[in-house]
Amino acid sequence: MSDWTAFGRVDAEGTVYVKTADGERVVGSWQAGSPEEGLAHFARRFADVVTEVDLVQARMGSGAADAAHSLATIRRIRASLPEAHVVGDIDGLVARLDKLAESAEAKAGEARAARETARAEALVRKTQLVEEAEKIAAESTGWKSAGDRLKEILDEWKTIRGVDKKSDGELWKRFAAARDGFTRRRGAHFATLDAQRKTAQTAKEDLVTEAESLQESTDWGPTAARLKDLMTEWKAAPRASKEAEQRLWERFRAAQDAFFTNRSAVFSARDAEQRGNLERKQALVTEAESIDVDSDPRAAQAKLRDIQAQWHDAGRVSRDDAAKLDRRIRAVEEKVRLAMDSAWRRTEPSANPLLVQMREQVAEAEQRLERARNAGDAKRIREAENALNQKRQFLNLAEQAS
Repeated sequence: MSDWTAFGRVDAEGTVYVKTADGERVVGSWQAGSPEEGLAHFARRFADVVTEVDLVQARMGSGAADAAHSLATIRRIRASLPEAHVVGDIDGLVARLDKLAESAEAKAGEARAARETARAEALVRKTQLVEEAEKIAAESTGWKSAGDRLKEILDEWKTIRGVDKKSDGELWKRFAAARDGFTRRRGAHFATLDAQRKTAQTAKEDLVTEAESLQESTDWGPTAARLKDLMTEWKAAPRASKEAEQRLWERFRAAQDAFFTNRSAVFSARDAEQRGNLERKQALVTEAESIDVDSDPRAAQAKLRDIQAQWHDAGRVSRDDAAKLDRRIRAVEEKVRLAMDSAWRRTEPSANPLLVQMREQVAEAEQRLERARNAGDAKRIREAENALNQKRQFLNLAEQAS
């Protein structure tokens, strides 16, 4: 711009010309001052255009500009130069703009390719997300994790850009359909589960009701067996809802605990009673075993009958202890019987110790019946009556045989 005459001139009428390789052309008129001032005015206009080109070039070089937008600006400036009202090196600026256009076109091509690649990658990724969502909707039964994953897919979906509107719309329809299908299938599952839990709750309420009806039972063996069966049925039954399951279980266990606590208390008392009975019977059997049978069989027999009377009144003991004690007392009874048989063979029929013994046994049975009647114990009365009848029959047969 220090030599304006190299690129333009002002004629005597004030017409301003710019010089180009194709010749001169009129760019304006200047009447306000000297020709130099006129050239300077139109040169400043040219400088403004050059500044705009410098800015475009700088932005392209820094990578901050969009290549397509830069190319459009370059083409606009390039197209305006043949008629621009400026004075300057238009041919040089055209050559410069042409080179910038080539560079911008290359960058725009690269940008288009990058966008196409990104668009293709975005399409592939969205397709993958849709296919994953469709698989979840069709197969997954991990309801919580699957629901969380569908939310993650949606969040990622929103971050993916660049897919063409048609493809994006079609993929979105597939994703929405998959998500809706999963929601319906999950809803149906939980509806079925709720129905099953209600059925299970009803069944377990019945088990609890029966268990509670048995908690005061004293029919220990059958009731314990039934409670065990109820526990088996409880374990086999489906689970109710968490809250109902816990509440019913607490009632069920409380009923069982009440029964077994009562049974333990009764059994403990019975065991204590049987221990006392055992001590008494052990003392009686020891006394019976110490009887001198050989020196006086009749006295031994009387002593044994007295022990036997106490034996029956001593009460029950455990089955194992009863079997051991019964064997010992029977051994004494057999020993006395043999001694009495031997004595009987040595005496007259009228003094037959066996008959005497049998008569005494009848008398003893009568006394036992009388005690049972006084006690009002129906079971003992029946047993005493049966025993008395048998002994009387044996006595009659023995007396007839004598």
